[in-house]
This record gives sequence, C-alpha cells and structure tokens, in this order.
Amino acid sequence: MKNNSRRDFLKTSLMGSAAVVGSVKSLNAIDIASGPILNESQKFSATHFGAFKAYIKGDQFTGVSDFVDDASPTPMIQALPSRTYAPTRVKYPYVREGFLKKGHQSDTSKRGSEKFVRVSWDVALDLVAKEVMRVQSTYGYKSIYAGSYGWFCVGKLNNPQRLMNRMMKIAGGYVGRAGDYSTGAAQVIMPHVLGTNEVYEQQTSWDMVLKHAKNVIFWGADPMTTNQIAWEIPAHESYSYMSELKKLSDANKINVMSVDPVANDTQRYFEGEHIRVRPNTDVAMMLGMAYHLYSNKLYDHEFIKKYTVGFKQFEQYLIGEKDNTPKTPEWAERICGVSASTIKKFAEKLMKERSLLMAGWATQRADHGEQFHWMMVTLCAMLGQIGLPGGGFGFSYHYSGGGTPTADAPGLTGISTNIVSDKEGPWTKYKPFNIPAAKVVDMIANPGKKIAFNGKEIVYPDIKMVYWAGGNPFHHHQDRNAMLKAWKKLETVIVHEPFWTSTARMADIILPATTEIERNDIERIGDYSSTHFLALQQGIEPVGESKNDFEICREICKRWGYEKEFTEDKTPMQWLEQFYSEALSQGLEKNITIPKFEEFWKQGYIKFTTPQSAKEFVRHADFRENPMLNPLGTPSGKIEIFSKVVDSFKYDDCKGHPMWFEPIEWLGSHKAKKTSLHVLSPHPKYRLHSQLSNTWLRDLYEVSGREPIWINPEDAKKRGIKNGDVVKVFNERGTTLAGAIVTQAVSQGVLRMCEGGWYDPMEPGKIGTMCKHGDVNQLTLDKGTSSLAQGNIANTALAEIEKYTGEIPAITIFDEPKIARK
Repeated sequence: MKNNSRRDFLKTSLMGSAAVVGSVKSLNAIDIASGPILNESQKFSATHFGAFKAYIKGDQFTGVSDFVDDASPTPMIQALPSRTYAPTRVKYPYVREGFLKKGHQSDTSKRGSEKFVRVSWDVALDLVAKEVMRVQSTYGYKSIYAGSYGWFCVGKLNNPQRLMNRMMKIAGGYVGRAGDYSTGAAQVIMPHVLGTNEVYEQQTSWDMVLKHAKNVIFWGADPMTTNQIAWEIPAHESYSYMSELKKLSDANKINVMSVDPVANDTQRYFEGEHIRVRPNTDVAMMLGMAYHLYSNKLYDHEFIKKYTVGFKQFEQYLIGEKDNTPKTPEWAERICGVSASTIKKFAEKLMKERSLLMAGWATQRADHGEQFHWMMVTLCAMLGQIGLPGGGFGFSYHYSGGGTPTADAPGLTGISTNIVSDKEGPWTKYKPFNIPAAKVVDMIANPGKKIAFNGKEIVYPDIKMVYWAGGNPFHHHQDRNAMLKAWKKLETVIVHEPFWTSTARMADIILPATTEIERNDIERIGDYSSTHFLALQQGIEPVGESKNDFEICREICKRWGYEKEFTEDKTPMQWLEQFYSEALSQGLEKNITIPKFEEFWKQGYIKFTTPQSAKEFVRHADFRENPMLNPLGTPSGKIEIFSKVVDSFKYDDCKGHPMWFEPIEWLGSHKAKKTSLHVLSPHPKYRLHSQLSNTWLRDLYEVSGREPIWINPEDAKKRGIKNGDVVKVFNERGTTLAGAIVTQAVSQGVLRMCEGGWYDPMEPGKIGTMCKHGDVNQLTLDKGTSSLAQGNIANTALAEIEKYTGEIPAITIFDEPKIARK
C-alpha cells in the first residue's frame, strides 16, 4: 500500500475539525516527512494504534505503511519513527543522584528535581534486585505496590505489567490492583445488575444495528475518536460501519442523536440532533424520562415483569414516595439543563421506535458514576427492547471496535503470572492483595486507613516502594499535587520506561525499555473481531542500551537465584512458539487450519474468516428468548433494578437501586461560583493517553505550544479570552497553562481539555507549582465514585480560567532532564 506522509495525515485528520480548531498550524508550517527510502527492508509490527509495515534502512526505522487488511488505518502510526528516536528517549540506565549515594536513606523531597546519574546495567540491576529484597525482608510484600497500570505496547510476551508482576511474585509478592481507570465504577456495578461487567463484552453486531435500528443514540460517547485505539491491535472495522450509518442517517432511514455537553467528533460527523446535558447530570435526565414513561403508562410493563426484579422499590423512589420528590421532567430540567419538553419527546421517540443507546465510559468517571450505567439499564428495561436486534443498550461500541463481528479464530494466550516450579520459594507464601486501581495515591498517603469496596473493607498497607512498568501514572492519576506529596513519602521508586515521562522523572531508578519495533512478539488483531494473528518482527536493534522487559525481569530474577522460575528454560522466541502452538492445537479442535509457526512468522500474519452467525449476533437475545434457560449471572438470574446485595452493604452513597446523587462539584452546587466552569477531560484525538505527545503530532493540535482547552464564546467574552490566547486554568488543587480554542462546540459553563498532556512543572518536584504545558489532572479530584466501586471521578471538577498575562514560560518536558556529568 501507499505510504502515508505527514502531509497525507494532515489533509485527512483535520477534516471536520477545522471549524473548531482554528489555531492549528498551517500545512506549510509543519515539517513534512518523506515516504520510504529505496532498498529498505520491511517488517510487520503493531501498536495500540494499529498494525503496520515498518521500513528499515540499515538499522534505522525510517517509515511505515498501512497494514493491508486495516479497514480504516489511523494516520497516528506515521509518528512512530519520530517516537522511536524522540529526544525524550531513555537510552541508558539512570539513578537519581541522591539515591545512588545513600539509597533509601536519601532525601526523597528532592525526587523530581535532583539530577540523574548514568550507570551501567550491572549497577542498575544490582540496585533493583537488592532494593526489592531489602523491602521484602524488612516490611513484607504488602509494602510494595506493583499494581502497575498503563497502556504501553502490545504483545503477548512483552507485556511490561504482566512480566513485572510475574517477577514480583517470584520475589515474594506485592500489592496489586483491582479494576482500572477506564471503567472503575461500571465494572463493579454491572455484575450486580446484569451478571457480567458488560463494558468489556461483545455488543450486538453492527450489521444488525444497521438493519434494524431506527434511532442510534451516542450518549457520552465519541467512537469516531476512541475507536482509533484498542487494548490489543485495532482493525478499525467500526469506521466502515459508521460510514454506512452516516449514509442511512443522511437518507433519513436511521436517526442518529447525541447526548453530551460537547459537540465531539462523532456528533459533528453525523450532524444529528444534539441534546446538551449539563455535566454529571445524565442520571437526573434519565430519571425524568423514566417518570414520563411511567406516569403516562408508556413503558413496557410486560418486559419489566418478565425480565427484571426490583422495579417496585425503584418505582417508589421515582414517584417520590421515599423522599417526597417526584422525578418529573420538570424536576430533571432544573438539574440537567435539558428542557422538560425535550425530555418527554426524547423518551417517547425511543419508546415508539427501535432504539439503541450506545453509551460511553466518561459518564461513569464521575462522582457516583455507578448510577449512570445502572440507570441506563433501567431506562432501557422500561423501553423493553433489550435483546432485540438494534435495540437496548451497548457499553463498548466506542472501545476497541465493539460490535464488529467475531471471526472464527482460536484463542491466543500470553505469558502468565503463575509460577511453574517443583520447589517451594517466596511465591508460595504470597496471598494476593489488591486495592481499587484509582486508590493508589490515597493508599500511599494514608497507611492504615480503612475503605469500603464492593461489600468488603480494605485496610491500606504502609507502602515503601512503588515499582511501575509500562505506564505513566503522573499522567493518568487525578490531583497531581496530592500525588506529588504522597510520592515523596516513598523510600524507593523504580520504573521501566522508554521515555523521560513525568513518571520517569519522579523515579529513583530508571531502566530503559524497548518499543515494539525493537523486539519480537505476537499479538491478535481485533479485541472483539479476532480477525488476525500478527507477528511483531524486530526491525532494529534496541535504541541506546535499552532492553526488553522480559530481559530486564530475567536479569533481576537471576540475581535472586530464580532465573529458571522466571523463564521456564525458554527463550523469548520459544515462548512465542508456545503461544502459537497452543492456538494451533485449539484450531485443530475447531477444524480451523493455520500454518506452522515457521511459515506464520515468515509471512507475518494469518487471517481468519467471520461466519454469518457472528454478523447476526444480538446481545442478550438468548436471555430474552428464554430467561429460565438462559439466566443472567445475577442472584435472581434477571436484570436487577433493585439489588438486594448492593442494598445489604448499607452504603450512604450507593443504595439498592439507581438514584440521583448530587456530585461533590458541579455547576448546580453551592460550591460553584459565578466564575466556575466544569472541566471535562476526554480522551485525545491525536494520541493514546500520553503516548505520542513527544512526537511531531503536537503540531496538529497545540496552541502556542500548550494543550488546547475549549471554551464557549460567551464564557470567553466575559473573561476577555480570544482564540489562541495562552490561559491559566486553576482551582484550589492546582494550576496549569493551556491554549484557548473559542468554539460553540462546547456548552456554556463547560471547559474541555483532553487528558494526556505531559506534566511540565514550572519548578520540577515542587508541590503546588504551575504546569506550563497543560496537565488537566492539576485540576481534577482524587476521590472514589462511591463506597461500592471507588472508581476515579476525573470528569467531576470545577475550575476558573483567565487570560495569562505573565511571561510565557518555555516548554521543557520534551527535553532530557538534568544529567550529572561524571
């Protein structure tokens, strides 16, 4: 296929966005990359952005071209050579200067500001091996947090977190994590309501949606942006389906609507009706819809009776028997800002026609986030279309190609954290201990604190060491300054990292890791579609002295005397052959013919066929057909509108049925000042979280070298802010600079600033210092959604904004940090 250049990327990726992002540099102002050089070799590889063919000249990664079977490849892959050789690349092992001199007795207040010293691999690995054993023997395994979270790299072998967890289990154990930042609230509440976590389940096929749906509602979802990435390798098939949906919408055969405070890329692509709901008030809006259906006897009483339990308890709340507050559309209007008439018409439309509500996860990353998914299931149960083709709800159409039909393919396993050994070792005494993913900073800051979590009580251990691999918590986590304060309490911080991220700069020992193009691996294409197996073929030697995560962990285990336990006497390629061999055996059992490993590796990929039955899949159809023979995984076997289990927990902030709870911060709260605006921090369009921010892609979206922030024209006018201004955004938690984009795409009273902008502190390591670049987590709250799930509430935050009048500081986060010269 033709190799896309930066110019191709700019021509395609800016389409549809030019009206909003008016301050992006022109094409002529951006350095344009050339295509592949003649006489280059070619290798297959992939990232979370998609599969590609890499071009190698000598030992240089020079360019990429689209994977032949990628339906709609994202041009983000064009930045991968730039990322590989970025100035922020960590090429050698480094140790913080004070830590190298005094070890864990160093002055940890200098973490983040002190210089780093380059050391040899032997010195770095010896330090790590001894430090882990020191902490284990002194404090026990619950003193080490290694529940590392992050999105870096694909591959069944070189998964940094899994390898590190395997290694730390061999060492004697660690504190791990439960859940994730993406769906922390939903994946806890949904098993109580539907019997599965639902947010990572296959959806009704897009084929059935296009054939049967009359209304498609994107509720807090932006699949045009978020389907560019996947946990495995995206095949991007959903874009072809959305293109078909656009044609049907334009022909008035399917009505496409959006419920969101922002006109995101998806809304602007379909140009359908847009209901602008006030942030964090979606539950109130749905309650108003439910009340209207109930009070006018429009809801599906038979579906409720046959397929659900607990409607009576919810009904008492809905009509106000419990609190003397009927949840009327008028009541909802005062909270959510959507007119009562619109709420009524919307509810009636969904009831009268086959309607599918495609909901995102952003809405549950909010205070009391559990209520959104629970209430949406309840509303859809009242509509009575769950289990029908093109009807009901779907919670992962915006993620990894949910709804794209599943191919007939064998599974592909990866390296396990289980230790295979015929002898006893430290791992035999380890009993897993996990905390909710988003509570890591709270745990570090508050040893001994007790928290509720899904019906249990967790007592925080006293964490002395954090070991992180393949992630960047100094982008991911909320309330940056609270995090800085907690991080400085730790005795030791160790990271595996290819780049000088904010996390690497806050570490004591940095072990340089490779990227996908620098190693061999194997992975599946299509989290839901499973269309291919792909060989990730090493194209270049590791940059600098970087090592694969497998090799780093092997070397550390070798120093403990447990190399065999880690490797099982297999080389990396032998591991890959084993994974493939297991898939080959599965294939034989299913009458799926796949070539032997040698042939597969040579040709680079194999493709699987998709049966017609997969294209006709309807989620919950079997349950609807016969709920007795196909019960849900709930205690009742039905949809639990009222959950006796959740109710038995006796939580004040999460009762037995879905409810409206006032968020800790929102535009209707007593805390909101006249100048307060609600900050939303969605996923970015041109990167994956913080990945690719250290490439030329920044030229596409930054404003005056800062992360963009969208502000409504009326809000901007009141504050004297113009398009392109550098602005200061602040609240009691922190301050960051940003670049203003004045646009009607964002509702009045709302600010939109994507997560993932690299944290660039004015004074590195200092608590409370301003971020120069645009880290939105300077502003966000580090609070759990509720006692049930303890998920993060990144989208619950108020802030002020004003034009920045000081001297605009230079961006330094994309330069190498201070290195002590020997």
